[in-house]
Amino acid sequence: MAYWKPEIETMDPKDLRQMQSEKLVKLVKYVYDRSPFYKKRFDEFGIKPEDIKSIDDIGKLPFTRKQDLRDTYPNGMFCVKNTDVVRYHASSGTTGKPTVVGYTQNDLDVWAESLARGMTSIGLTSEDIIQVSYGYGLFTGGLGLHYGSEKIGATTLPTSSGNTDRQIALMKDLDVTAICCTPSYFSYFLEAADQAGCSIKDETKLKIGIFGAEPWSESLRKRIEERSGIKAYDVFGTSELSGPLFTECEMQEGMHIWSDMFLFEILDSETNEPLPDGEVGELVVTTLMKEALPLIRFRVGDLASLDTSVCKCGRTHPRLMRLKGRSDDMIIVRGINVFPGQVESVLVKFSEVSPHFMIVLERKGELDNMTVQVELVDMASDKLDDYYKLKSKIEQDLKSTLYLHAEVEFVTPGTIPRSEGKAKRVTDKRQF
Repeated sequence: MAYWKPEIETMDPKDLRQMQSEKLVKLVKYVYDRSPFYKKRFDEFGIKPEDIKSIDDIGKLPFTRKQDLRDTYPNGMFCVKNTDVVRYHASSGTTGKPTVVGYTQNDLDVWAESLARGMTSIGLTSEDIIQVSYGYGLFTGGLGLHYGSEKIGATTLPTSSGNTDRQIALMKDLDVTAICCTPSYFSYFLEAADQAGCSIKDETKLKIGIFGAEPWSESLRKRIEERSGIKAYDVFGTSELSGPLFTECEMQEGMHIWSDMFLFEILDSETNEPLPDGEVGELVVTTLMKEALPLIRFRVGDLASLDTSVCKCGRTHPRLMRLKGRSDDMIIVRGINVFPGQVESVLVKFSEVSPHFMIVLERKGELDNMTVQVELVDMASDKLDDYYKLKSKIEQDLKSTLYLHAEVEFVTPGTIPRSEGKAKRVTDKRQF
């Protein structure tokens, strides 16, 4: 088992906890002294730096949210001068103002260090050629994995997203061994390769995929691995924290969260009380090493669980288990919370349909109506009864998973819009 920094990655959990306590104490004083935003927020809650003596006091600190970043746009939460900021990234700004994140050189180094640990944990080395097919620019995905790849000494192919035919050719001609992109884009990638007469499994040296930036299921992982012959690994991060940060190890049993860099909490969304290992709750993150824009108890919006037991790989840092969805991905249909990932988990069980789908929401009379448009892989059957049986089976499984009826509509291959970034899964036509 290879490690990037074994002395850190296998540190005794008690020592890790003591390290977190020391860093949290320093962080609270740092933001109180340097950020008018945090000083005001702490004063409003009656908190002084000396009140925080260890991570046992984390519950005394107030939460921060994405709205705080928008309210203080562009850099009202920063703790350093503009001259100390070496890079900016920004969110897409789909609702209201975008969120702007600044980085010192040390922030960028920590980011690359985090990914170097993760990439090493899945077997990547300086011998690999890594194709980064996440978007570059203000989006953090491409550059984050780019610098992680360079950190471990690998050869980096910065294809970004788009121009898929050229990406397929480069993968084949340059002997690419790993790809980083969204799972929906890789599904599209495989489809495009088939159409071009190229077998990713047989005609390339691809062995590893690092997939994230959108929810995806364990079933889709297995389907991708069977179709492409690679090992598919989950990656986690958000633009506010630093984009992609943590990957699974070769065990594929959760993403290792580096405790010397971050403090993760899983809380009950209603009571804000911590939940035990394995229980799903709202993810809250404190950055322990960021200089430009530290975040204290940042409510990420993801629904997840933690496993703090020592991994089979020997790493002692906690693992973030597969995300159960995001609060901003959630849709409400007839009073029931629905995540697109739940729909995907049903569809990937059926070999007759592709992984591409669209949820269409409409209001008929006083009731919401949910239709799931699904592409058939093979429409060669001339037996109408076969389609009715398949439609009925998928609808039954959806109802069992979602606790509501969703109409299934079969569409011809290629009908669902393809995405080279995050897949759009919902079309909401309801009038509220």
